Amino acid sequence: MGKQRWGRGGDMRRMLANEAARVIAEDGIRDYRLAKRKAALRFGVSERDAGFPSNQEIEDALTEYQRLFQADTQPQALRELRRAARQAMLLFAEFEPRLVGPVLSGNANRHSAVQLHLFADASERVVMYLLDRDIPFEAQEKRFRLTNGQYQEFPAYRFVAGDVAIEAVVFPGTGIRQSPASPLDGKPMRRASLTEVEALLSEGQADQS
Repeated sequence: MGKQRWGRGGDMRRMLANEAARVIAEDGIRDYRLAKRKAALRFGVSERDAGFPSNQEIEDALTEYQRLFQADTQPQALRELRRAARQAMLLFAEFEPRLVGPVLSGNANRHSAVQLHLFADASERVVMYLLDRDIPFEAQEKRFRLTNGQYQEFPAYRFVAGDVAIEAVVFPGTGIRQSPASPLDGKPMRRASLTEVEALLSEGQADQS
């Protein structure tokens, strides 16, 4: 496909945002940069071109895509993921778990993982906790931008509960007072306690009645 030029009024920007949102919704990609690159490839746009949509623009397009094309499936998938999040948070209660990411924001789908932030003076405590309960897990590292603008990696542990992937990132105990920057807008990442997640579930049940 030949290279296209940016349209006036941000037409190409909107097309890229919509296509990136479709990639996230249908292919399960949560990496915004990768979704942008796939969208750019489809429209023959160079990655060097100016005017790529922001992560927040893609997230807004994703909300609209789900409303239009996944209204019959996405809300139920979100409820199931939030139930799984509640169970995982009960499991990790001693680490003061907080829910973050698409399951909290409401843009999760069947591809999404439940993302938790845990807090402990030593990440080995979480490792031993999982081992003691015979929960198989994969150790990872997750990179976050802190409020001072610097990046830092934190230990993370991924496991599967039923058919839902759980990703738990471990921050120091003091980390509960300051969220890392959100990849959407650079503001402190929204976190929800178990009480807040249970309130979301109650609201969802009320909406169904």
